[in-house]
Amino acid sequence: MAQVLIIDDDPAQLHVRQAVLREAGFSVCTSGDAQAALDLLRDPAITEALGVIVTDHVMPGASGSVFVKELRRASPQVPVIVISGLAEAEEEYSALNVSFLHKPCQPEELIRQVRAFLEKDS
Repeated sequence: MAQVLIIDDDPAQLHVRQAVLREAGFSVCTSGDAQAALDLLRDPAITEALGVIVTDHVMPGASGSVFVKELRRASPQVPVIVISGLAEAEEEYSALNVSFLHKPCQPEELIRQVRAFLEKDS
């Protein structure tokens, strides 16, 4: 089964999204910041198993858009879902081929989006 990588610097949000997706039957790994996620993605075993990335937009260090730009250099095709409470943030991702969800993101919507990406690849 393809894995879902969740990136969020807020431990509560990270835990809730992880629990929601695991409860829905997905295999999940997490990262507390963009740089740690990029380091994780240098491992071929991780990237081979990766089906979709769910990332927050506002994070210390590198924002979600900086993370996605870095990610696209190495993995142009991996599906990315960005979650943000800032509607204007969506513009930063216009050329980065992401799906954008607005906070508060209902669990059913997150599950639906993740499932759609994973089913597309299978």
